[in-house]
Amino acid sequence: MRRLNQAMSMLTGRELILLAACVVLTIAFASASPVFATPENAATIMRNSVELLLIGLGMTLLLAMGGIDVSIGIVMGLSAIAVGRALGADLDPAVAAVIGPLTGALLGLVTAAVVVLGRIPAIVGTLGIYRTAIFVVLGGQWLSGLPTGLTEMLGAGLGGVPLSFWMIALAYLAVWLALRRTPFGLHLLAIGNSEEKARLAGISVVKVRFAAFVISGMLAGLAATFYVATYRNVEMSTGSTLALDAIAAVVLGGTSILGGRCSLIGTVLGVLLLRILQNGLLLVGVPSLWQTVVTGGLLIAVLSLEVLAGRLSFSKLGWASR
Repeated sequence: MRRLNQAMSMLTGRELILLAACVVLTIAFASASPVFATPENAATIMRNSVELLLIGLGMTLLLAMGGIDVSIGIVMGLSAIAVGRALGADLDPAVAAVIGPLTGALLGLVTAAVVVLGRIPAIVGTLGIYRTAIFVVLGGQWLSGLPTGLTEMLGAGLGGVPLSFWMIALAYLAVWLALRRTPFGLHLLAIGNSEEKARLAGISVVKVRFAAFVISGMLAGLAATFYVATYRNVEMSTGSTLALDAIAAVVLGGTSILGGRCSLIGTVLGVLLLRILQNGLLLVGVPSLWQTVVTGGLLIAVLSLEVLAGRLSFSKLGWASR
């Protein structure tokens, strides 16, 4: 009990609300559907969270920096194609597994060049290009029936725990250490608070921004590797909805869309909340189209509250300065 109290005391108010929301939704959906509370469905929710947890981690860095990348889901799709092509060419599964993150990092570098150097918004500069690239590379056809080597390699557990869990845990630990223990983390948050002040303080804004986009792309590529290992196919729409889900989960978790503040625990809880909600709605018979509507509605509601809170804080500061 003491350890539980200590763990709870480490959570912020937003994180406690998210945790409570996950519990309430779990109870509600378990009451509405006998299938929801089964171990098989719990495993499904966790499996469906893998890619979003990795992409959400990259999005956390970008939003904390005051940036955004709406093409990140398409980056995962292109990386998945690269992994699928490698498997189809009978390359070693270990090589195919590495190709995913490498492809994602390369695409992150391209995005950084367009956004940082070209000063073109990602939604204009890369989203359309990457969507076209998927169509051209796939030729309108799926990659399906891929070899099982990667599935067997990544499907093996370590200590009875799936390898994906350990990879996600290591990724979050690495980012947490980078944010808390390295100049990169301090500089990234400083840029999110004020890019101009960060530049005047001698921070290399361009280098930090490039690094954030490359890391985000690499995480999307890692997500692609696990996606291909699980489903053994790649379709035109792979990753297309993940950008919205990632932004919603990260903002729900307490990372400011204006930059300068982030919460990795909040991102994890935001992802779980979204996946629990989407899974539960599906089981109770709500059409999948409405899941996107609910996700978008949650995002709009949270952003509205963020803006309102910011205005109230500004108003109080203005009153206090009198």
